[in-house]
Amino acid sequence: MNIGTSYKQNQIAGKYDVIVIGSGIGGLATAALLAKHVGKRVLVLERHYTAGGFTHTFRRPGYEWDVGVHYIGDVLDPETPLRRLFDDVTDGQLEWADMGQAYDRVILGDETFDFVSGRENFRQKLHGYFPQQRRAIDRYLREIDSTIQLASLYFAEKAIPQTLSRFIGGFMRWPLLRKAKRTTLQTLSRMTSDPKLIGVLTAQYGDYGLPPAQSSFFIHALIVKHYLEGAAYPVGGAARFAATMLPVIEKSGGAVFTNAEVNRILVENGRAVGVQLSDGNQLRAPRIVSDAGAYNTFRRLLPEESETVRLEKLLRRQTESVAHLSLYVGLRETAEQLGLSKTNLWIYPDHDHDRNFQQMLTAGPDAPLGSAYISFPSAKDPDFERRHPGRATIEVISVAPYDWFAPWAGSAWKKRGDDYEALKLRLTEELLAKLYAHVPQVRGKIDHAELSTPLTTEHFANHPHGMIYGLAPTPARFQERWLRPQTSLPNLYLTGADICTMGVAGALFGGLLTASAIAGRNLSPSATKGKAAKSISR
Repeated sequence: MNIGTSYKQNQIAGKYDVIVIGSGIGGLATAALLAKHVGKRVLVLERHYTAGGFTHTFRRPGYEWDVGVHYIGDVLDPETPLRRLFDDVTDGQLEWADMGQAYDRVILGDETFDFVSGRENFRQKLHGYFPQQRRAIDRYLREIDSTIQLASLYFAEKAIPQTLSRFIGGFMRWPLLRKAKRTTLQTLSRMTSDPKLIGVLTAQYGDYGLPPAQSSFFIHALIVKHYLEGAAYPVGGAARFAATMLPVIEKSGGAVFTNAEVNRILVENGRAVGVQLSDGNQLRAPRIVSDAGAYNTFRRLLPEESETVRLEKLLRRQTESVAHLSLYVGLRETAEQLGLSKTNLWIYPDHDHDRNFQQMLTAGPDAPLGSAYISFPSAKDPDFERRHPGRATIEVISVAPYDWFAPWAGSAWKKRGDDYEALKLRLTEELLAKLYAHVPQVRGKIDHAELSTPLTTEHFANHPHGMIYGLAPTPARFQERWLRPQTSLPNLYLTGADICTMGVAGALFGGLLTASAIAGRNLSPSATKGKAAKSISR
């Protein structure tokens, strides 16, 4: 079932206070918070046939797969800020299933390391794997904690008016930036000289897309802290994100329209005044919010003569995040019958992620894929068996350069030709080989296997070059002061992962920052509970 109202069959009528471009978590959260706490009528426009962005699902007969949600941390405790924010934007209708003790399993060659829930459990597990590195491990965890403690002021600075930020922004921003300016490898190398330990500690780098020598330690710390107390999966699958946020938006007269592609932001007299849809229809509102990402917003949606030229130049300093392959596997037995675990598998040839990552980028599409990530969504979701009895699903993912598929750029989906299909077949067989090597019980039992490429991501998500995380999490990215809700163009706001951090949680908090900036007050659950929230921008 698709989520949202199709623009192909329904007209958009009435006046709205805010128009949001894109229905990713950032856009939906912005809309839900403004609707619930400010009473705004918000119109969300989504180019895809269903709402949700990278949290949407797609179906084939007997199966469904999540395209971007594999696990979420920091939600099992109902009092964590992330869980409270999820409960707020969904009116408490989103449920979570605990993934159990071992949420990630790292495989380096023939060695295996489990990441387990609970900070002390995690510490003791690492001590057992690396008894000679106990002091380094303890120091590492303290560094994670100290980095996270500085993050709240860094993000809060993004939501306050730029005039106020000029006076106090440095105080809020610089303590964190001292850590964010260092790469993950630089920070860890100060603690240990054991390359295998560094390889294990950074094995989740696929969650943010850059290996240790390229990523900011800040994003690494955020991801590690995110999962320290365990991981969960949305009951009912990733589509439940949009499905539970839609009613919150509609209660205040808002709407989410799908098949409604925005091809231009309207600018008059130096101000954003509305949007133009691909059919030429123009819609206007006092506030315009883009959840389309920084690249799409400044390079595709804004007219060249607008006052965003300076931001376009700043954008050139940033790099795109990685692209990927995802093999969607369906089986005609249940996860229980097949003995599928909830634990994710991170598979690498060895501990040297930077070398392996670089080899993959420079090798051609005929070279072997060095790494893979395997997820078992039907094992994680206790409601999957009800929706799809007698079936199970697996996803096998690997990083893949967009350049491999550039010869077919601009071609139509499902009409890219025999050479493209031959390449997909070879990559499918290689990913299946990795699956059989680590989950041998599924050999001979696969009913369906379908591969998406960076071109698939570009087609459905409209992400340039198929990048999955927006702007790459380099040290330079976190120093860009313009990556904030308010743009230099009056009445135009950004939301989602690019103004915060990547992933579902990052995009959700991006929605909170933008809604707070528009409302002129802090809309976080702790601030909105009880009396009116304290002003942050008046």
